[in-house]
Amino acid sequence: MSATSAPFGLRPAFHPSGLDRAQALAGGISSGYATQILKGQPVAYSPSNGTIVPITASSSQATWAGAFAGVQWTDTTGRARVSNYWPASTAYTAGSCVAYFYNDQNIVYEIQADGSMNQTTIGNEYLFTSVTAGSSTTGLSAATLGASTAVGNNQPGQMRVVDIAPYPGNDWGDDYTIVRVVNSASQFFGTVNAIA
Repeated sequence: MSATSAPFGLRPAFHPSGLDRAQALAGGISSGYATQILKGQPVAYSPSNGTIVPITASSSQATWAGAFAGVQWTDTTGRARVSNYWPASTAYTAGSCVAYFYNDQNIVYEIQADGSMNQTTIGNEYLFTSVTAGSSTTGLSAATLGASTAVGNNQPGQMRVVDIAPYPGNDWGDDYTIVRVVNSASQFFGTVNAIA
């Protein structure tokens, strides 16, 4: 039973085509960028320079492109670095940074809800909660699906529930249900209204 809150952010489960590959974006994070980006954290493209940045808002107006997967760079001493998260304020050698993130709108993710979810939630849209939370020790995001944030009246949410994560001990109605979701507030593909 999912009785323990142990969020892991967004975790790609599958893609209808069978290919759920992360995009490698050269120069994907600005050198010295002052905010950490955690694995599984929802991210968006910055409109000012085309890099990726973590989303910080949980609202129907907060679009996102996908989930952060990791980064590699050469630090200012010439040492190659690979990390599952971006350490805040890290400087790197020009041209050496490659950021990885999942950004295909059709990817189905798994995420833990911050409360109980029932099978009747399939098709409903929800907002993120704890969107910036996480650990720089593990590098993992602690973003969750807000179980009480269902968006109604055909207003878009940030993600749509499509299934339960089929793991032993994870059942509808559990205290912290792990569900499968798709992006319903894509930064590039427009919003998809909730099922009426």
